[in-house]
Amino acid sequence: MDETIAEFIKRTILKIPMTEMTTILKAWDFLSENQLQTVNFRQRKESVVQHLVELCEENNASLNDAALLDIIYTQLHRHRKIWDVFQMSKGPGEDVDLFDMKQFKSSFKKVLQRALKNVTVSFRDAEENAVWIRIAWGTQYTKPNQYRPTYVVYYSQTPYAFTSLSTLKSNIPLLGQALTIASKHHEIVKMDLRSRYLDSLKAIVFKQYNQNFETHNSTTPLQERSLGLHVNMDSRIIHENAMEKERVQRVTQETFGDHPQPQLEFAQYKLETKFRNGSILAEREEPLRCLIKFSSPHLLEALKSLAPAALSRIPKLFCSSGSCSQGTHAPKSWQKDLYHLYFPLLPDSPRC
Repeated sequence: MDETIAEFIKRTILKIPMTEMTTILKAWDFLSENQLQTVNFRQRKESVVQHLVELCEENNASLNDAALLDIIYTQLHRHRKIWDVFQMSKGPGEDVDLFDMKQFKSSFKKVLQRALKNVTVSFRDAEENAVWIRIAWGTQYTKPNQYRPTYVVYYSQTPYAFTSLSTLKSNIPLLGQALTIASKHHEIVKMDLRSRYLDSLKAIVFKQYNQNFETHNSTTPLQERSLGLHVNMDSRIIHENAMEKERVQRVTQETFGDHPQPQLEFAQYKLETKFRNGSILAEREEPLRCLIKFSSPHLLEALKSLAPAALSRIPKLFCSSGSCSQGTHAPKSWQKDLYHLYFPLLPDSPRC
């Protein structure tokens, strides 16, 4: 076994917590059960790692074997990566082809290896017809860096791929080309979704979370919260406030559902609009472009909490930014979904 492979395996094993060591090694399935029984996992971690590396040398571990171990570790600790979402599409009139995983892997690897002399690609099949891909990038003059790989999770027969945030931005177009060719799509675009929680991103793009459910039209208005103030308030105002609170609660529940929301940390809108006649900027030829960014440890839960917190009129901020003016650039479908999490809470559609 090459020294660089031994060092790669050693560094990977050192990352694994002792409580997860046997689980990951068994999932790796490179060392036999008899070999694992010779390891004393109760001794110091450095001694355990050294023994395991020696066993790997006995089995003459390859670079691909070492890469598979790293994939298994990353699968278990996927939340330590930041994930982006890419969406692919077919060309006009293109039919859906039968998917062959073996052909996908071969085609994906060939595209990268033809463009780059030094690149290593490893695959590991996962649940739900998914494949995990590990790419170690090199250049025409340097060997692949095994310690800064890019991970891709692709679900067969879907237009979505999830990639870990890469420091090598110049390789993203090549990665997109490999994905579109291997999956037999025509175009690929990066969605404005990013999170450490891969499962939440998957739930959003595959619409697997509980958002729509049966509406419960309660005839009993919400009770006014007592603030200890004895104020003679018009009964019509009290009734109107109670009905509004009931409506906000109902629409919030209809929009988000009862279950916990997918954990999304970043989202953004790219808006483009022209002003109407009569506005100071109506004669401006170039449309106004702006970018609105959201970030939160749990963005969807944060949005959900705005309505009960009496902040449901925040969409007017979007309106003042031009999002409901004429000529607005249509957002992507997921952006519409996120936008309308706010929008239905308004009694009337805002006017620009």
